[in-house]
Amino acid sequence: MKLGRRPADPAALQRAPQLVGHMQAAPPQLVLDRSHVPFVPAMDANDQIGDCTAVGIANAARAMACLDGFGINIPTERVVAFYSASTGYDPANPATDQGGVELDVLGCQASSGFDIGGQAPLVGAFATFNPADRATFANVMAKLGTAYLGVNLASADLDTSVVWDTTTPGDQTPGSWGGHCLIAWDYTGLGDTDTVRLATWGTLQPCTWRWLEARCEEAHALIWRQLMKTNALNFAGLDYDGLRATNLAWADA
Repeated sequence: MKLGRRPADPAALQRAPQLVGHMQAAPPQLVLDRSHVPFVPAMDANDQIGDCTAVGIANAARAMACLDGFGINIPTERVVAFYSASTGYDPANPATDQGGVELDVLGCQASSGFDIGGQAPLVGAFATFNPADRATFANVMAKLGTAYLGVNLASADLDTSVVWDTTTPGDQTPGSWGGHCLIAWDYTGLGDTDTVRLATWGTLQPCTWRWLEARCEEAHALIWRQLMKTNALNFAGLDYDGLRATNLAWADA
């Protein structure tokens, strides 16, 4: 298992496109059970290189397509190529495998696209939200598919055979293992000890909400008009056109 998320700049997060103003506030679903949905996250070489920021985008796209009733093929080599394009990684020079800043990677995708080998690259809009706002966090998963997260993993999180929690044995200091990018997929409830499933390293890793509150440094909603289907995911309350315009203005600033 490799990490690869570099620290977020708090000032840059404040300047980034914000979800507030582009999605109406609404009470969240009490439970989001997607156990019946055949979404399988990919590893995409994140066991060999620190490309988690690119893998997170690829898995978010796969998840959204799956929820909208179709599959999307994103080969691992395309994910690695996007990691290179968004961070400067050179496969011929291992020293350049330094991970990525999520806002840089999201900005690269929003402005230049993510070439997955199809007729057109994936070009989506994104927005930042407060990960401590549990209602918005849950609504992002339920209405937009997934939440794209930047977390500071602790050494206690090295054990992936258990539910990640703030009470598991070991060093619980956020960041004592390192920074990582992953996506949030569904949840059993909204209480501190209810669990959220995270897509990372080719599997769905459960954690508690209180663990997310302790570990999550940045959170983003990510959405592609190319993958939208009117009869599947519920985009009610989302001003996509306004969000896209905000993305373009941010990229040009």
